[in-house]
Amino acid sequence: MTGPLMRAALEAAARGWHVFPLRPSTKRPALHGETACPRTGPCIHGHVKWEQRATTDPDRIRATWSRGPFNVGIATGPSGLLVVDLDVPKDKGSSDAPCGAATFAALCERAGHPVPATYRVPTASGGEHLYFTAPPGIRLGNTAGTLAPLVDTRGWGGYVVAAGSTTPTGTYTAPGNAPAAPLAGWLLALLQPAPAARVVAPLRPPAVDGNRAALAALEAECAVVARAPEAQRNNTLNRCAFKVGRFVAWGDLPRHVAEEAFQGAGEAVGLTAAECRATIRSALDSSIRKARPRDAA
Repeated sequence: MTGPLMRAALEAAARGWHVFPLRPSTKRPALHGETACPRTGPCIHGHVKWEQRATTDPDRIRATWSRGPFNVGIATGPSGLLVVDLDVPKDKGSSDAPCGAATFAALCERAGHPVPATYRVPTASGGEHLYFTAPPGIRLGNTAGTLAPLVDTRGWGGYVVAAGSTTPTGTYTAPGNAPAAPLAGWLLALLQPAPAARVVAPLRPPAVDGNRAALAALEAECAVVARAPEAQRNNTLNRCAFKVGRFVAWGDLPRHVAEEAFQGAGEAVGLTAAECRATIRSALDSSIRKARPRDAA
């Protein structure tokens, strides 16, 4: 296995991606941790972590992989990559639970964009990694569920297992040789944190812009968004906006009042402005389209 894995490491490095060894047949770094650092060699002046030791140097790669069948890790930050990790439900009994590919496709649809075409690596667990080149001068970190459920990202401080690596559950394979596409601007907007200095005023809808029941429902649903757990914020915003959409359909509440209230509630809990706009627009459109007449509700 040493030969194919060395080739996989060299092929990744030829793309400009910084690689480092993972323990054979695993996803764990093969380099020592800080507590076990001998303070010799590259660490003589202090512990050097895997992200700093990742390299594109062919000679260093050949020297490392000639010593054993190491899997290949790609340090995404130094490589200038942002990798979207589409995972699968951990509970195999949840056959109805959507996978990361499905929730990411739904996110793209809500934003009005197709699923981006780029370099892809199916993972051994049945998921998929989508590789994108990160914009220069912007340092994106890792996220977990920020874009959608079962959708994580890897940037600075993160790594992915490269194509050609093998684990007990299967092999990471690259079905094609497509280049990594630039990260789309709308995805970048969703991944950039909201400005810390922004203070969103509490919801105070004017009484003239809706009847009392509609305003009470709007305020209650915005409060639900404010209490949502971090991993469920986008889903909660979508569900709450959908519930209020019927009042918009019935003419009890102007759409702009609902949009502004949910926009403030979503941004107040840390969602980006672009993510809020896309989710609210999609939820209200769907709710208005499906709303039953008032006397049938």
